[in-house]
Amino acid sequence: MATDQARSESEGTDTYDAFESRVERIANVSNAAGVLQWDQEVVMPDEGTPARAKQLSTLSSVSHELLTADETGDLLDELESSELDEEQTAVVREVRRRYDRETSVPQELVAEISETTANAHPVWKRARENDDFEEFAPTLEKLVELQREYANHIDPDEDPYAVLFADYEPYIDLETAERVLERLRDELVPLIDAVQDSDADLETDAFAGTFDDDDQEALARDALDSLGYDWDRGRLDTAPHPFSTGTQFDARVTTRFDPDDLLGSITSTIHEFGHANYTLGLPDEGYGTPLGEARDLSVHESQSRLWENHVGRSQAFWEYFLPIARERFPELESVSPEAAYEAANQVYDDNLIRTEADELTYHLHIVIRFEIERDLIAGDLDVSEVPDAWNDKYEEYLGVRPDTDAEGCLQDIHWSHGSFGYFPTYSLGSVLAAQLYAAAEDDQGEFTEQIREGEFGGLNGWLRENIHRHGKRYTTPDLIERATGDELGADPFLAHVKSKYGALYDLDEY
Repeated sequence: MATDQARSESEGTDTYDAFESRVERIANVSNAAGVLQWDQEVVMPDEGTPARAKQLSTLSSVSHELLTADETGDLLDELESSELDEEQTAVVREVRRRYDRETSVPQELVAEISETTANAHPVWKRARENDDFEEFAPTLEKLVELQREYANHIDPDEDPYAVLFADYEPYIDLETAERVLERLRDELVPLIDAVQDSDADLETDAFAGTFDDDDQEALARDALDSLGYDWDRGRLDTAPHPFSTGTQFDARVTTRFDPDDLLGSITSTIHEFGHANYTLGLPDEGYGTPLGEARDLSVHESQSRLWENHVGRSQAFWEYFLPIARERFPELESVSPEAAYEAANQVYDDNLIRTEADELTYHLHIVIRFEIERDLIAGDLDVSEVPDAWNDKYEEYLGVRPDTDAEGCLQDIHWSHGSFGYFPTYSLGSVLAAQLYAAAEDDQGEFTEQIREGEFGGLNGWLRENIHRHGKRYTTPDLIERATGDELGADPFLAHVKSKYGALYDLDEY
């Protein structure tokens, strides 16, 4: 009997080893595609798109074939009836979910989506440069059609937008996301109105001037050095739309420089550091499996928003970092930390660009995109109607109206990637960032003094312990509850912004 048990355990181990090897091959193909996508957005020659689209399409097809092969399904079936430890169970759970979704989608459609999105990027880029939505509209129509078809294959009985949202947030349902967005809209609009009616005189021009790109890059590197970015496993480049990508062995940051916007380059760099820092905190030994992958987009965005807003926009940070900035830009000598803090947290009246938005109005940018793309996928809004719908919603929610498509519905890269359902994760991430930061301070004490001294190890250590090291071991709700003791909720975020902006703008009611 003991011999039979040992033989069974050995067979189970062999099965899991074969399964893990297959999962790692799939991950390596995907990671290779990620490097090619980084290259396309950062350094690839302008005319390289036709070949790159086919390369990415091929890699997408190979990954899809490996994942959806009968062998993968047989291994999953066998393992799900075996005795597995907690980590193995988590890996099987995550791969099973992907397997079930991708076996529902024909390989030809996967390849078509990959090639279409690769070709869409330069079309979107030209349309934005030319301020011409009609140039992008046929491509957007095709992307919407493909995403509807994709969702229908996965679950023909489900709201197609909910199916797409689940690609980015598999364990937070769309209803929860809608509740959070509605709560933010309902409570932030009156706060924003109060801010705009305030007579407070913030020093909003602390970073006014013209700043050399090379010097801005040097300061961005200073910021990354200060926060503890591992240059042996990363690099800094520029991109039209800043992003971070990679693995725990190679997590790259991009940012952008505007001669008239030094503050924007700093906050953008800190934001992308948050993403890369999470990636670098994933366990090395988990590479190639879900245990070494980030726990989806809301958690990923929580890390970037935490570092950008709760650290990089704090007065304590500017007390630390302003002397460093003065070394690169002596013209900042007369700027005080208080003035830098006020400039970093001003609420803009002319608020058109999501990536330049302040901490409050940002979420209305997300609500607008969410409402438009959901109507697009549902067929309730035609692609040709997007510019007017966009402009009308900006006027209704933010009191401003874009003059051009470039500063309107062409400003984001996401739809050119076929990323419908992605935008809500930005607001979910901001909400979670506040919840995690509050939990970390409850556990460790306030971080203000540490930040003032340029010491970020305490906060990062807490994040490594409670978020990063777990990869996808836990579902998103389980991970949040383990880290914070509560389910995802907007209360910590709303408390944070009401306290912060109430003080900045002398709002008695807050």
